[in-house]
This record gives sequence, C-alpha cells and structure tokens, in this order.
Amino acid sequence: MTRTLQHPEPPLYTANEPKGFKTLKFDVWAFGTVVIAALIAMPIFWVVGLALNSSGDIWAHLVDTVLARLALTTVLLMAGVGFGTFVLGTGTAWLVTMCRFPGKRIFEWAMLIPMAVPAYVIAYVYTDLLEYSGPVQGLIRETFGFTNGSQYWFFEIRSLGGAITMMTLVLYPYVYLLARAAFLEQSICVLEASRTLGKGPWESFFKVALPLARPSIAVGVSLVMMETLNDFGTVDFFAVATFTAGIFDVWLNMNSPSGAAQLACMMLLFVIVLIALERYGRRKQKFHNTTTHNRALPGFKLSAPWAALAFLACAVPVALGFGVPAWVLGSYALNFYEETLAADFWTFTFNSLLLAGLAAAITIVLGVFLAYSLRLGQVRWINGVTRFAALGYAVPGAVLAIGILMYLGWLDNTIDGWARGHIGISTGLIFSGTVIAVTFGYVVRFLSLSFGSVESGLAKITANMDGAARTLGAGPMSTLKRIHLPMLKGSIMTAALLVFVDCMKELPMTVVLRPFNFETLATFVHQYASDELLPEAALAALAIVAAGIIPVVLLSITIAHARAGHTQHVDAAPQHIPTPVQEVSP
Repeated sequence: MTRTLQHPEPPLYTANEPKGFKTLKFDVWAFGTVVIAALIAMPIFWVVGLALNSSGDIWAHLVDTVLARLALTTVLLMAGVGFGTFVLGTGTAWLVTMCRFPGKRIFEWAMLIPMAVPAYVIAYVYTDLLEYSGPVQGLIRETFGFTNGSQYWFFEIRSLGGAITMMTLVLYPYVYLLARAAFLEQSICVLEASRTLGKGPWESFFKVALPLARPSIAVGVSLVMMETLNDFGTVDFFAVATFTAGIFDVWLNMNSPSGAAQLACMMLLFVIVLIALERYGRRKQKFHNTTTHNRALPGFKLSAPWAALAFLACAVPVALGFGVPAWVLGSYALNFYEETLAADFWTFTFNSLLLAGLAAAITIVLGVFLAYSLRLGQVRWINGVTRFAALGYAVPGAVLAIGILMYLGWLDNTIDGWARGHIGISTGLIFSGTVIAVTFGYVVRFLSLSFGSVESGLAKITANMDGAARTLGAGPMSTLKRIHLPMLKGSIMTAALLVFVDCMKELPMTVVLRPFNFETLATFVHQYASDELLPEAALAALAIVAAGIIPVVLLSITIAHARAGHTQHVDAAPQHIPTPVQEVSP
C-alpha cells in the first residue's frame, strides 16, 4: 500500500535561494511596498497634522453655528442614498438573475449604464427640467392655467431629497453589480431545497438568497456611501450643506486651511465608522458554496402582470438614470455644439484624457507591483502595509486634496529654500499647482481599484506556475513578465478602464489641485452648469458619459461569466437534468 505524504506548500521564494536572489526579493519588493504605502499615506498624515494646528476662532464658530447641521445633513444624505441604492440595486439584481420576463437579457447589462453618468451631471439635467422655469413646470402652468408657483405644489429639486434621488439613480449600479454577482455564484442546491420545503419565490429571496448575498451587498452599500461622502458637484449645486461643501467653504471663503483640515478629519471619522460598522456587521459570519452543483439558474417564469411590473422596475431606473439625461444632453449638444467648441472644448478634452491616461498607467504599474509583492512576500507585515496602501479610495477626494496641496506646497518651499541658499536661484512651484499634483491625487485615490483587480487576477493563477518557473531558473521579475502579465491582461485592462473613467468624472480633487487656467471636462461642465449655462456644456457632459460606457459593458460581461454553467441558456437547461419552471402568479 502506497502512502502519500502531504507537505505544506513551500513559499514561492525562500531563504534557500541564492543570496543575491533573496536580496532582490527583499530590497525591491518589500522595500518598494513600504515606499509606495508611505507616499499614499502622506496626504492623510498631513491633514491630521494640519488639523492639530490652531484655527483661531474658526472651529469655535463652526461648532456654534453649522457643525451640527453639517453632520446631520451628511448622515441623512448617506442614509437616504444607501437605503435607496440597496432597495433598487438588490431588487433589480434579483429580478434579472432569477426571474424570466420580457427584456431580461437587455436589462442584465443596461442596469449598469447609469454608472457612466456622474452624479453632478444628472443633477444639472434634472434641475434644468424640473425647476420653476423648466419645461415640466411650464407645461403644468400652461395646462391648468396657473400663473405662479404658489398655486400648485411641485417637488423642489434643489433640496436634500433631490440630492438623494439624483445620487441614487447613478449609484445603485454599485449595489446591483455586487448583488448580481453574489446571486450568480449561489448554489442552485440551496434554492431548490428552499422550493422543496414549500417556500415561494419571495420567501426564497428573503430567507435564503438575500442572507447569502449579504456580504457583497454590504460592500456595495459601503462603496455607495463613500461615493456620497465624496460628492461635491451635486451638493454644491443643490446648496446642500454637507461636510464636503463645508470644507470648501471654510478653506476658500474663510481662508482657514486648519479649519478645513479639522472638518476633513471629521469626514475621516465618518469613513472609519462606516468601515467598522460594515465589518462588525459581518463578524463571525462565513458564507461558502460547498457544492460543485453549478449550472445555469432556471429562473422563475413570471405571469403577465408580474412580468410587466418587473419590466417597469428595471426600465424606470435605466430611463431616469441614463435615458433622460442622454436625451436632454444630446438635444442641447446638437443645438449648442458651436458654443462648446468655441469654448476650447478640444483642449479640455485633451486635458482630461491626459490626466486620466497618466493616472491609469501609473496606478496599473503600482497596482501590479503591490499585488505581486503581496504574492511573493513571506513577511507578515507585508500584507498589512499593502492593504494600507490601497485605502485611498475610502478617503473623500476633498480630504486628500487638502493633504496633497499642503504636502506638495511644503515640498516646493523646501526645495526652493535650498536652491536659493545654495545655488542662488528660485525653483518656483515644481509640484503644487501643476499637472503632477492632480495626477498624484488621482493615483492616491484610485490605486485601490487597480490593486484589487490585479490581486483578484493573480489569485486565479495557481502557485504551481511560480514553482515551475523557479525550477527553470526564472526569478520573480522574469516570472512576472513572461507568465503572470500575459495571464493578467483581462484584469489589467479592466482596472485601467475603471481608473480612467473615475478620473474623467472626478471633480472635487480636480477643482482644488488643477493648475491655474487649466480646465478639464468635469470642471468645465461644473462651471458652466453653476452659471446656468448647461446647454453650452452639454457636449462636454456627453463626452464624460461616453467615456464610461465601454467599462460598464465590460463589467456586465464579466459578472455574466462569473458562474459555472453560464454558457447554458437560462431558458433552456440541459435535457438530462430536469429543471421545472414554475410560473409565478400575482
């Protein structure tokens, strides 16, 4: 009888390697990870340090006047958007994943399209449509003979409720994306067991599918709340007093960087509490798929009334989140494109593409470095340092912008002082107020996107390939170049597109860090819309939206292929596996 000994998997690169090889591993990968983490963390440390300085009477004034209102408004905005995106994202994800109704195939990818529309763009569009002088209220007055607004009630778009509605319409795809991926990955066995125990579709959803998808949904809602906390264009345009708006007001209008940094630290506390609550809610809870019984989900065939309701539930968010804004902007662009082109549209487009392209390229390089360092590193602290370097996405753009501006300003002054004292010349502003500052801000904020995508791709590559490369004499860099990078093309492309689109849409950080007389599509649209000149900026807004369409489609294809058995048509299960389809009646 032959007995097989099970040995623990050896580390990819150990101390038995040649001395130079071991040194290369530590010096290049571990040391490089520490340097990257330090650079990413520097803006946050600088904000905290600046907040410790005295702000005079500004902080006391804020506490006595607006601080409580800023905190309450921010909490209400985050709670409203979080709840709205949870209901809309989770409900539609369940419908397109588990139910059969007309248009289901289209909605699988169409539900993600509103993600391409920045919240501030949709806010400008609906304000133009729904305000007192807009066409909707004009039609109401003309139809019913009203002569002024006091004769009828109409929803006030520039309000907290309006901001919640606008953000919900474009942020729900975050929840939909993760919820649908979670539903697709669930085993059909537990769903069939629920059906055999007499549970209907609704009970199966609430008692089985929803609890199993809870971790993914919680992450999606957390991302939505972080995006809500980061928003500046919408709250500024709607005059909603949140922490982000307060930071800009204290900094620019009250001329108090210390007071702005103190408000920024309050925002950081919000983020820390949000992350802690999300992790606490999932403590000691593990959700595993313990079966290989994966095949195309059969779905519940909806009867006519329920099918119509399901169609409307999916169609309305897409129409309001993308269809109406695209139609309005398109009509404006056709009539006012000459004004937009005359306003140096192509220069703004080039600036946006330049910044987004640079940031995407740098974050991909750093993301690959960090993810591969984590794969190689056998030192425990490497994992913590790497995770810390990828936390920038959780920090609001306004907070990072303050830290980056203060840090780069100090760096410029230090270099200039040394140059004046030693070589008698002034170096001026090398970093702050330049394209370098904006690019650095984008990299700090969006590095986690590229790192997460590359890390996920590396996790799918077996360690046996690394071992085989080592036995053939290949070092870490050679293995990365010749084996891993070709296999990571899809993950790298996805990460690059995500970072590129987010950089195209980023507003608060761009407003603070951009050079003088340097406009991007985002700042151009915000400036013109704030001056009630949305038609003249419609073409630029459409360009931002168009840049996000391709990544959205790629994301939809990715999650559609996330489940084993996806190649089988949902409506046609394999003949050798009986799959009854139950019609659900109202």
